[in-house]
Amino acid sequence: MAEAGGSEVVWRPTKDYAERSRLARFMRSLGIGSLEELQRRSVAEPEWYWDAVVRDLGVRFTHPYTKVRDVSRGLPWPRWFEGGRLNFADNCVDRHLDGGRAQQPAIVWEGDDGRSRALTYQELSREVNQLANALKRLGVGEGDRVGVFLPMSPEAAIATLAVVRIGAIYTPCFSGYGAQAVASRLQDCEAKVLVTADGFYRRGQVVRMKETADEAAAASPSIEHVVVYKRLGREIPWTQGRDHWWHELIGKESGQCPAVDVDFDRPCLIIYTSGTTGRPKGAVLTQGGFLVKCAHDFGYLMDVGPGDRLFWLTDLGWLMGPMLITAALFHGGTAILFEGVPDYPKPNRLWSLVERHQISVMGLSPTAVRALMPHGAEHVHAHELSSLRVLGSTGEPWNPEPYRWLFENAGKARLPIINYTGGTEISGGILSSFPIAPIKPCSFTGPIPGMAADCFGDDGRPVRGQVGELVVTAPWPGMTQGFWKDPQRYEETYWSRWKDVWVHGDWAYVDEDGFWFIQGRSDDTLKIAGKRLGPAEVESVLVSHDAVAEAGVVGVPHEVKGEAIVCFVVLRPRQQPSEALRSELSDLVARQMGRALKPERVLFTRDLPKTRSAKIMRRVIRATYLGKEPGDLSSLENPAAVTAVREAV
Repeated sequence: MAEAGGSEVVWRPTKDYAERSRLARFMRSLGIGSLEELQRRSVAEPEWYWDAVVRDLGVRFTHPYTKVRDVSRGLPWPRWFEGGRLNFADNCVDRHLDGGRAQQPAIVWEGDDGRSRALTYQELSREVNQLANALKRLGVGEGDRVGVFLPMSPEAAIATLAVVRIGAIYTPCFSGYGAQAVASRLQDCEAKVLVTADGFYRRGQVVRMKETADEAAAASPSIEHVVVYKRLGREIPWTQGRDHWWHELIGKESGQCPAVDVDFDRPCLIIYTSGTTGRPKGAVLTQGGFLVKCAHDFGYLMDVGPGDRLFWLTDLGWLMGPMLITAALFHGGTAILFEGVPDYPKPNRLWSLVERHQISVMGLSPTAVRALMPHGAEHVHAHELSSLRVLGSTGEPWNPEPYRWLFENAGKARLPIINYTGGTEISGGILSSFPIAPIKPCSFTGPIPGMAADCFGDDGRPVRGQVGELVVTAPWPGMTQGFWKDPQRYEETYWSRWKDVWVHGDWAYVDEDGFWFIQGRSDDTLKIAGKRLGPAEVESVLVSHDAVAEAGVVGVPHEVKGEAIVCFVVLRPRQQPSEALRSELSDLVARQMGRALKPERVLFTRDLPKTRSAKIMRRVIRATYLGKEPGDLSSLENPAAVTAVREAV
């Protein structure tokens, strides 16, 4: 996608649009006239910047802070807002009751089966407090860990807020995990309680969540209690004394529960990311850091404010799930939670969701867009989408065709696509587009204010016009406090290549106009005959062909070139694999990328292995192709895709 650097600007904010944005208002309050000046000063004067941010956002401290930043322990281990105390749930719920929003909708949920439910801030407060009291009665105290294994439901938001309200720590688990994946997380964090459901629907089929939870709990000696939300009302196995119905527990409890004020840097969640090998890494995020970084990014980048209806196609087990809940509630908006999938029972489901719930800010991944495209744009145009103000995107690099499809059909070529990239350990983003700046297709305007991001070459110096490592050279609020009980692994993962430099693991490219592009994970990189490129560049060429729905590209050892390109291609409906099509696709890559980059093989597959956040797991494809052990597969949304790749080989 480096070639995309020369492409044209597709969206420019009108003067009125830009001036009305929260980011522009914030800049005016600081007396700053340009985005470039804001970014420069935010990095040069981090104490000034983050102090201004928490004041502008209205973060509620129960005890004032005395110092914004302390890096005396070294850049990997900063302390933020020292002396300051607050509570995450107080900022997301109680603050709005005090501010007169008690009767406004806080959460609107729609299930796979079409059922819907809404909670006002007042109702959310009561249910959070009741569950918080119930957890305390089960012995959960400050610092204890609670596993949350739930579908994307109001109960997912209630459970996470109840846990942090009493100063405990939650570990979210992807709703599609198998027992071993859940157990590995519960074991690592030594969770005392597991909160789950009897089941939920996905594509009309029952997902037996309780049975999975039972198996995970049986393998996790620290689990003392299992709290079960009755979503389906079906018959489930029951362990007397250990298992408790959610509704019975909260029915005995008061709707009042004081929020425990904690230090800004007190852990609030441990969220696990899959490693290439070994056990998953538990990133520790803090009450204040996660709150401030998430509120900052969604407030200033996505322009979320009071009354907005925020929706992201996600799951609680991916950080975008907690971020969706946090951002909507902190800003006094409404979190739209969706249990289903975007094309069930009909291909128009996502667009009908936008119309039905009057969503104003919607986020989804490029893979989700690619999956919707074959159904046709008529499903988009059949719905009234005028409530939309902003489209958001994260999870992986774009290809130009699906980007334009979303921009022109869902956005009617008038809405910005706020492209946003960061990671679990970031508590949000590193690079983004902005509602006050021009946008090129597939691009990022640049580093987010407060993020000292750069693009480094192999020598550890900044590069432009060529692919380099995405790095951050100073800490920020929200930065993980390391991996749970494994500080050395954290330092080795992010801080070991260059002194005092966070190496994120993504390839970046900055074009001649200063726009940034992400080229994929640096461990996915191809190096063919001395030329280094991201797999997304080749994938973009392949999906530009009318017959191709998706593509996954990997590099494999080659005795002459060092590495050769192997392409796995998913065809559109009614397209058939053939030798002629194989040659056509291979020639297309060679023609557009250069003869030296002609693929070694083009293979047709039914599916590509992806995470729930829709990232293509290229390391799994590569390992399967080479007949090697693919490593940790716990975050796979579609494990059968590994078999499909193996069959293609």
